[in-house]
Amino acid sequence: MGSNLRFQHILTPDGLERHKRLEIDDQGVIVAIVDETGPEFDGWLALPGMPNAHSHCFQRALVGVGEAAIGDDSFWSWRESMYSLAVTMTPEELADVAARAFADMLAGGFTSVAEFHYLHHLPDGTPGVDMARAVAEGARRAGVRLVLLPVLYQSGGFGQPPTARQARFVHHHLEDYLMLVERLSDLSLGIAAHSLRAVSPESIAELEAGARSILGDKFPRHIHVSEQRREVSECLDRYGLTPIELLAEHVVLDPHWNLIHATHATPDEIGLLARCGVTTVLCPLTEAYLGDGIFDARRLVAEGGRFAIGSDSNVRIDAVEELRMLEYSQRLRHEQRACLASEAGLGRPLWSAAAAGGGAATGLPVGRLAPGAYADILVLEQDNAERACLTADGSMDALVTAGGAPDIAAVYVGGRPTIQSGRHGREEEIGRAFAATLARLRERL
Repeated sequence: MGSNLRFQHILTPDGLERHKRLEIDDQGVIVAIVDETGPEFDGWLALPGMPNAHSHCFQRALVGVGEAAIGDDSFWSWRESMYSLAVTMTPEELADVAARAFADMLAGGFTSVAEFHYLHHLPDGTPGVDMARAVAEGARRAGVRLVLLPVLYQSGGFGQPPTARQARFVHHHLEDYLMLVERLSDLSLGIAAHSLRAVSPESIAELEAGARSILGDKFPRHIHVSEQRREVSECLDRYGLTPIELLAEHVVLDPHWNLIHATHATPDEIGLLARCGVTTVLCPLTEAYLGDGIFDARRLVAEGGRFAIGSDSNVRIDAVEELRMLEYSQRLRHEQRACLASEAGLGRPLWSAAAAGGGAATGLPVGRLAPGAYADILVLEQDNAERACLTADGSMDALVTAGGAPDIAAVYVGGRPTIQSGRHGREEEIGRAFAATLARLRERL
């Protein structure tokens, strides 16, 4: 049986609209948006839920680890802490950590997630689907919309064998990886190659072709690329090409491709990404956390490129904070204000662009409030002094520059409430399980 939700303002692909009713079918899909005269409304301002285009949910258990200054601290030293966590985590523990991460995503404005999943095998090395199913179980508990991206991972660096600490990630044979994808085909799926340092360019082309036989043609493809200067340098040493150049030589970059980070993309490469219609997935909080660098998002937007955001390491999960970090990092890079704003302001165009890009990255009808899209919604109320004195447009500017997850009053996934009064409906259960699991994991680090 369907339902209706009524809002004083909603953000649609056509802009902000007043006094609208969303008519939702029993699958959680919006079938119509019509005028609503009131007087009763379900909220003041409804925004499309933000798709989270890049997540490693298991890393939620690393918060607060690895912050002491030891030697030449970098992404590469942090990675060793991540491996220490990954090497012993069980499916049951992963389900608890995933549920915590996904519940936090909902509270932070993310209503769907593309989970970049490479913790494949059991702690003893036994292959199978148990770890992937644990991620799906965490999503079920939290109520987030999941697109699982099983990750192909084959080497420990350019031309290097994988290390013992990477063993749980690795499928030596593409056939074994494709068998995993086929066994998970009851889920919403895409595919991912971890990176060009973990998968050869020839294998990425074979991966894409093999996945077509299982998933058809329209599935999302994801890959980490040009995140670190060392990665770019090593790729140039081995192939004489940057990672983006190398990828473009071996696959047809098109709107199904999603390049994660691309932090050190050159101006010419940014132009290529825009022309090809790929989605560049930016994770500003994690890129700052790991000291990666700052992608030139202003150039990408100026050239008509598409971007999405992701919470990546999940050290901090807040869609608003990701957008604020994105805009403010551009201000620092270019020494100019309003880098990603338009004449309409900052909040509305920035939220709309990131949400639409996230929809493309998941391959699902999400990231917009329109007929045919899922009714994944977050709600702001006019319940503080700033919003009481501002228009809906002004409130969106205030949200991005001064707000965050606490400003989100309610969240709906498929028209069903998951967050009410800022709190997840299963918070006690999810929090209790996570606390017990985290204590065990930290003892083993």
